[in-house]
Amino acid sequence: MDETKIILTDAEMPTAWYNIQPDLPEPLPAVLHPGTGKPVTPDDLAPLFPMALIMQEFSPERYIEIPEEVQSVYRTWRPTTLHRAYQLEKALDTPAKIYYKYEGTSQAGSHKPNTAIAQAYYNKQEGIKRITTETGAGQWGSALSFGCMFFGIELKVYMVSISYHQKPYRRIMMEAWGAKCVPSPSMDTEVGRKMLAEDPDCPGSLGLAISEAVEDAVSREDTHYSLGSVLNHVLMHQTIIGLETKKQLEKAGAYPDVIVGCIGGGSNFAGMFLPFIKDKISGKNPDLRIINVEPASCPTLTKGLYAYDFGDSAGLTPLMKMYTLGHHFMPPPVHAGGLRYHGMAPIICHLHKLGIVEAQSAHQLDTFKAGITFARSEGILSAPETMHAIKVTIDEALKCRESGEAKTILLCHSGHGHVDMAAYDAYLSGKLTNYDYPEEKVKQALAELPQVPTD
Repeated sequence: MDETKIILTDAEMPTAWYNIQPDLPEPLPAVLHPGTGKPVTPDDLAPLFPMALIMQEFSPERYIEIPEEVQSVYRTWRPTTLHRAYQLEKALDTPAKIYYKYEGTSQAGSHKPNTAIAQAYYNKQEGIKRITTETGAGQWGSALSFGCMFFGIELKVYMVSISYHQKPYRRIMMEAWGAKCVPSPSMDTEVGRKMLAEDPDCPGSLGLAISEAVEDAVSREDTHYSLGSVLNHVLMHQTIIGLETKKQLEKAGAYPDVIVGCIGGGSNFAGMFLPFIKDKISGKNPDLRIINVEPASCPTLTKGLYAYDFGDSAGLTPLMKMYTLGHHFMPPPVHAGGLRYHGMAPIICHLHKLGIVEAQSAHQLDTFKAGITFARSEGILSAPETMHAIKVTIDEALKCRESGEAKTILLCHSGHGHVDMAAYDAYLSGKLTNYDYPEEKVKQALAELPQVPTD
């Protein structure tokens, strides 16, 4: 039997992130200033981000060195392990070879610290003393709390209200690392107060939480804003996942036919597939399939419109070309809180528009069924977000059982579900439900997309 765990030493950890932009077959659409319709400049973004991250956002360099201070913190949990899922293969009776890269061993329990550590470091280098951010299910908020703790930065987190109440242990993790966490919408910002006046029971959304965090950041000179997904530099920081995985698969003598991951804003899965997609674009492995999996209740790539839209609900951010359900879309309260976002990373949207990556959606009950199958074979209690990718991984493995093909399937396992026990309880007790795609709400939200100036 081949190795069950493929491990890298500290010395084998990548020392540079991979930037896909120089290798794209067509350049990304420009990010636009909402007032002028012209491409944003570094100075436009300076009130929100440190200049080092702004330069990474637009960098033409293929590789960007990881600072030694960041590498040092990375080495407290990285490199992470690549597993061969022998027990899952046996349970499914499939000839497919299934590998999964497990990001749940970070202190925060997910992939999110890969960029949280980097963002905290660059803010510290610029003398920033305080950061604001949003979080859905709490993975990003807890990861950035962990990062800010390392570099002595104050953090305030606006957590989507429904998740704040569904997942109290995420809030406790943030507070244990020294951050302050409030439910969004909150009474702490004008955006939050306005929403609560309109709907006192508003469950919140990532777009709304972003608006609150941005409003807070721009109101103080000592504060920057930090985003855990969507932006180019965030996806680039996550490529350490895929870079490690390529090395590990080489050790195993394997290469994927299919790569599967979940998407909300797109950071974890892009971090896995971007180092591989270079092979697809170059023609080295043209038949490689890359499947993005999203919730059927918030189906951005599969049902959204490819258009310029704000990244937040209040229209405070620049305009990005992306698949969107409209920045006013209020997603249903599924337990996969990290996937409830109206838009998607422009890089992923661009690759999808070019036909280089695929997208599928999955319903909540189906994903939990797959998550239980994974737990009862591989033993890992996965995050509800990750279950979406597990569901499609299982689907692909069952197709191999029917066809007799021994394909190699690579799963990006973005994190554990140890603080999602209420969701597991709801499923196991038969109380969990699916949410229908709210087509009328989406039509209304899309009708309110901004009209981008052409002059």
